[in-house]
Amino acid sequence: MKTLVVCSGGLDSVSLAHIVARDHDLTRLVSFDYGQRHRKELDFAAEAATRLGVPHHLIDMRGIGAALTGSALTDDLEVPDGHYAEETMRITVVPNRNAIMLTVAFGIAAANGCAAVATAVHGGDHFIYPDCRPRFTNAFNDMQAAALDGYADVRLLTPFVHRDKAAIVTAGAQAGTPFARTWSCYKGGAVHCGRCGTCVERREAFDIAGVPDPTPYADADFWLQAVRAHHV
Repeated sequence: MKTLVVCSGGLDSVSLAHIVARDHDLTRLVSFDYGQRHRKELDFAAEAATRLGVPHHLIDMRGIGAALTGSALTDDLEVPDGHYAEETMRITVVPNRNAIMLTVAFGIAAANGCAAVATAVHGGDHFIYPDCRPRFTNAFNDMQAAALDGYADVRLLTPFVHRDKAAIVTAGAQAGTPFARTWSCYKGGAVHCGRCGTCVERREAFDIAGVPDPTPYADADFWLQAVRAHHV
C-alpha cells in the first residue's frame, strides 16, 4: 500500500517511517515548519527521508503558526519541566495543529496517488492533545473520505493511537530505527535537556521497553524524580 508518513523528526514519527518502509510501500515523508522553537527536529526528518530513499516535502507553515499563539512551542514562553502527563504540559498545545497538517498531507497523498497517510499519534498524547485522540482521528478519516469523494481514496493510518511510547520504542527497535538520529526535546538545545515533558517521556519509554537509550541528555537523571512525582 502506497503510504505517505507525516514525519516531524521525532522518535515516534521516524520509527513509524521505518515501520512503514518495512511493511508497506513508503512513498514520501512530509514535515511542517510552523515556527516551532525546536525546529531542529526537521533536520532529522530530512535525514530519515534520505536514509529511506524517499522524497521529503517540507511545508512552510510559519505564517499560520505565527497566528496560533499561546503555546510554549511557538511563543516565547517557558517550556515546563516534569512528566509528560502533567497538567502543566498543556501549555505546549498548538491549536488545531494536527488537523491542519493532516489536511495538507491528505492533499499531497491524493495528488501523488497514495492510498494512506500515516501519523504517529499515540496513547500518551491523549491527555494533553485533543487532536491526537481516537475520536479526532476517526472523525478526520471520515471527513477526508467526504472531501476526496470521487477523486481519491486515501485513509488515515494511526497504528500507535492505542499504544504507549514504550510500545513505539519496541516496534521502532524491531524495524531498525536509529533512535540516536531522532529529536524529541521541546527546548531545542545542543543535546536533549532531559527535563522537559517529552524528554522525560522518552527516557521513561526506553526504560519500560528495556531498550538501550542512545540519547545524550543534559540532565540524565531528572526523569526518575519526575516519574516518582507523577505517581505520588
